[in-house]
Amino acid sequence: MSRAPVELPPITRAFLDRPDTATFTTRRPDGTPHVTPVRFTFDGSTGLARVTTRAGSRKARNVAAGGPAARVALCQVDGFRWVTLEGRAVVTDDPARLAEAVRRYTVRYRAAPPSPPDLVVIEIAVDRALSLNL
Repeated sequence: MSRAPVELPPITRAFLDRPDTATFTTRRPDGTPHVTPVRFTFDGSTGLARVTTRAGSRKARNVAAGGPAARVALCQVDGFRWVTLEGRAVVTDDPARLAEAVRRYTVRYRAAPPSPPDLVVIEIAVDRALSLNL
């Protein structure tokens, strides 16, 4: 994924470093939204957000079905402060990319993510960030 990283102010990046959850929105094949809570990581230097999940999860299947045009949104909220990260997403089980996702998750949440046998990572090339009160 080649892209210029999205520029975020330091206060916004600090907010995204907190060990909070977010809502993750994908589109089902019929076009309706699928929203689920997730833990995620965001690498501000590359503009890449990552969500680990099972390959058979609805969110992973929605992203895979969307192909290279699959767009998603992550929204982290704390009261009246929030940040939404939007971008194109892909699902991968590449061992190196999965290991990096697990490493970052473990640092952010101070515990490893669940590790089912069909673990994959959804990588989001963030190209838009919206926020309020940050």
